[in-house]
Amino acid sequence: MIALLQRVSQASVTADNQQTIAQIGSGLLVLIGVEKADTHAIADRLLQRIVSYRVFSDADNKMNLSLQDISGDLLLVPQFTLPADTRRGNRPSFTPAASPEQGKLLFDHLLARARLLPNLVEAGRFGADMQVSLTNNGPVTFWLQVN
Repeated sequence: MIALLQRVSQASVTADNQQTIAQIGSGLLVLIGVEKADTHAIADRLLQRIVSYRVFSDADNKMNLSLQDISGDLLLVPQFTLPADTRRGNRPSFTPAASPEQGKLLFDHLLARARLLPNLVEAGRFGADMQVSLTNNGPVTFWLQVN
């Protein structure tokens, strides 16, 4: 399972007829990609890494605080293109990606677990044509992958 974390000052998602379906303030926008071999246990480990990954500045201006530490917001957005194989040619291959059914199942599991946290948790809509807006704070962006 793949997570592309972006530390944001704000982020939002619109879908369908340009209605805002999710919006957060300071925290993390995380794009989620599901691969064929992913499981509920992998999703749980990825969520633990996301909320405990130290990407926020402490009093000494060092990235030493996590989302949990700052009680930041979390916006999870499913993105099936993250697992793409881009090693050859000029067109990505999506063979590593999970099927839409498996992807939705694992994204929904990850989202349900995240909503148990005390943080504000918002989400994009699986399978929708979405527009994501953000103000990347830093910019700070990290790729996390859990197998």
